[in-house]
Amino acid sequence: MKNQNHGWSENELKQLKKLNTPFKIQQYLDECEYNSTTETRSTRYILNHPRAHCMEGALFAAACLEFNGMPPLVLDLQAHDDDDHVIAVFKADGYWGAIAKSNFTTLRYREPVYKTLRELAMSYFDFYFNTIGDKSLRGYSLPHNLRRFDYMEWRTTMNDLEDIGYYLDKVKHFPLVNAKQIKKLEKATPLLLESSMLGSNPAGLFTPGSKKKTKD
Repeated sequence: MKNQNHGWSENELKQLKKLNTPFKIQQYLDECEYNSTTETRSTRYILNHPRAHCMEGALFAAACLEFNGMPPLVLDLQAHDDDDHVIAVFKADGYWGAIAKSNFTTLRYREPVYKTLRELAMSYFDFYFNTIGDKSLRGYSLPHNLRRFDYMEWRTTMNDLEDIGYYLDKVKHFPLVNAKQIKKLEKATPLLLESSMLGSNPAGLFTPGSKKKTKD
């Protein structure tokens, strides 16, 4: 599947060829503006308008990984009283890593050093908290191959792709902590909370207690 052309323009192909490692893909997402809207746009849109939230970032990273011969896999991290988080996952030498766009600096790239998906998900746990410091990560899904959504032309469409997010909400999730552990969780320290939101877009931050829940 390497370098398969899904209708990319010449300029888009030029950009994709530069994003030839997971870390280069992450750097591109880090430089993108954080999108505080609920829309979910395609990789084509982000290549031409560098702005993304976590769901868009995961789709973008998955498309770039696919361009480099890897399967386009995304995994959903499920949260309580906070936004969920979607990450693109990949394997290198048998170990899992991740690429992600987030309004929080601590919820982005993970080196491919994790033996299991649970290990990878747990690497986010101590750094996954809402804006008042409550540690909020509760579960994770298996990786899902975005090729199941090829009928939506998810790589290049100008249509909203929010239905992919709805799908990920409904898939099976595996718990990371039990009720007894949750009761004993400490809040993130003020310094960690402040540093995690360095450069964040306030409009895209989840308000604890709100019924509104998006993909971070």
